[in-house]
Amino acid sequence: MKTLEDIKNDLEIVNDIDWDMTPEEAVTLYLEWGNNWSHGKMVRSKDDVSYYFIVYTWEDDPGIYLIKRNSEEAIELARIDIPEALKSRLLKGTADRKGVYPLNDEVKQWLRDELSVDVHCSAGAVRCAHRRKREGVNIELRT
Repeated sequence: MKTLEDIKNDLEIVNDIDWDMTPEEAVTLYLEWGNNWSHGKMVRSKDDVSYYFIVYTWEDDPGIYLIKRNSEEAIELARIDIPEALKSRLLKGTADRKGVYPLNDEVKQWLRDELSVDVHCSAGAVRCAHRRKREGVNIELRT
């Protein structure tokens, strides 16, 4: 599995992370073929791929997973440890229930900071600019 540093150094993955994808939306989009159109997104083939994070609390030590999903499979690319301070607040938000959850805002911001990603989107914007600071140089990527 990849480490947080591996992800940070893979600009293609960093640029393709869907920060708003939830586990529920991924199931709807990739596994429930009949109602995708109602969500404004369509999967046309197995070449349509999403990268997104989930919080997995089924283990004794909950973690964050980076998932790569298409219509045929979901691959766990990385497992990231959650800092203790964030973990306790995150688990309070799940009422300490076992499950698979979307990132909360605090964990999402922590990951963005760790990956040196700033996402700037204005209301109603179709495109977002992802900025990476790498070795003192700003790199702007567009999705």
